[in-house]
Amino acid sequence: MARNRRSTSQFNLSFLDVMCCGFGAVVLLVMLLNGNMIAARKEIVADRRSEVVRLEREVKVGREHLVSLQNSMTQTEQELVRTEGLSAQVIASIAQTKDELATLSGTSQALRQHVNALQADLLSMEEETRRVGAEQQAELARGGQAREFKGQGDRQYLTGLRLGGKRTLLLVDASASMLEETIVNIIIRRNLDDRTKLASPKWQRTIKTVDWLTANLPVDSALQIYAFNTRATPLVADLQGGWVATTDSKNVNRLIAALRQTVPQGGTSLYNAFAAAAQLKPRPDNILLLTDGLPTQGEKISSRNSVSGDERFKLFLQAKGVLPKGVPVNTILFPMEGDPMAAVSFWQLAIDTGGSFLTPTRDWP
Repeated sequence: MARNRRSTSQFNLSFLDVMCCGFGAVVLLVMLLNGNMIAARKEIVADRRSEVVRLEREVKVGREHLVSLQNSMTQTEQELVRTEGLSAQVIASIAQTKDELATLSGTSQALRQHVNALQADLLSMEEETRRVGAEQQAELARGGQAREFKGQGDRQYLTGLRLGGKRTLLLVDASASMLEETIVNIIIRRNLDDRTKLASPKWQRTIKTVDWLTANLPVDSALQIYAFNTRATPLVADLQGGWVATTDSKNVNRLIAALRQTVPQGGTSLYNAFAAAAQLKPRPDNILLLTDGLPTQGEKISSRNSVSGDERFKLFLQAKGVLPKGVPVNTILFPMEGDPMAAVSFWQLAIDTGGSFLTPTRDWP
């Protein structure tokens, strides 16, 4: 009996299993590698997105900064144009100053001659002062005072002042400069309280001088008192526009009391003071001016912080223009620092109007 032989295959089941396992291992390896790559790609994408956001923010900030720089450049260009305009003004001002300097140099000789003439007038008026003083002392000895006033030791040596006339107007400077004699002390005192301002020695001297003047006016005359700084106003409102008899002690005392409560402040407008004198009806026939220097204001109030000496002299000349004609102006000057032209200017005013000019000692009256 023949034996059946089974044919054998080179690829049996065990080989197929090995191949499948190998293929599966390859697939698994590919999947693992692909998973890692996807995670890495996601991280890269996230980083790129963060970078994009950061760059977008920087672009936004840069655009805002660009707008700011453009605005700043526009403003700088405008400032440049303005500066060029100011430069032209400064150049023109320098040229004008040079012209004025040349003019002043040309007039210096005339000023020296004018000073010499004033000195001659001074000698003449000193003689007149002594004569009038003797007459006044004689009148006082006869009891010609309208009101009683006593200074230190009954001294009455303010001579040369013209106290005549039927209607005497007292113009009292009540500006801030009447608080002190130096600019530094004026600035300090004007920032203090009103009580301290009223107690200022210079202002108290002014009040005492007004008190003395009202007591020594002729008994048959009348008076009015105006205080002025940037404006000129009567001390007592219900007495405005009228004249008070020197023998009317009640109303004269009201005027003095009102002056004692007046606080010096503001600038000095001599223009408004003289304009107020010109508006009085009937007008005064004698003016007693108590001040400490040339004006710093004109008809209208100015907001400027400083006024040069030449400008103050121009304001003084403008004020003279509104002064009532034919009325003598008698000036009592309480000089202050930094105003060298004041004495000469008010002296000339006395000569031009037929009045007088005095600077009392510090312990008077």
